[in-house]
Amino acid sequence: MTLEISRTLVDAILEQSRVEYPDECCGVILGPVGSDKAIRHKPMINAAHSPTFYEFDPKDLLALYREVDDNDEEIIVIYHSHTETEAYPSRTDIAYAGEPGAHYVLVSTRKEIATTPEFRSYRIIDGVVTEEPVTILE
Repeated sequence: MTLEISRTLVDAILEQSRVEYPDECCGVILGPVGSDKAIRHKPMINAAHSPTFYEFDPKDLLALYREVDDNDEEIIVIYHSHTETEAYPSRTDIAYAGEPGAHYVLVSTRKEIATTPEFRSYRIIDGVVTEEPVTILE
């Protein structure tokens, strides 16, 4: 499977990762139910305010699920940044991956690659991590 995502959405995620550095940024991309089309960017607040961990605020998460239901949307992408490590899911990321249909996007903003941040996508199902190709649509 390949994640197809627009340059605009990629740029929005990368910008959020720069703005929220040194903390990890996080959010979701939504799309119509059943389409797997990443359309609408929804940045979230990292309730942990941490450079090594992210979590959605439970109230924000509840509001997100209500919004998704009201708009006949689903979560296509769940993303966050790694500030000092590669863009690969940590043990914690894997343990908390609860949306088997989602693409899990990680962005690395570590200093040695600051000019071109890593942008990688994974499927995480039952603790198994599989990297997938990313096609950025211009």
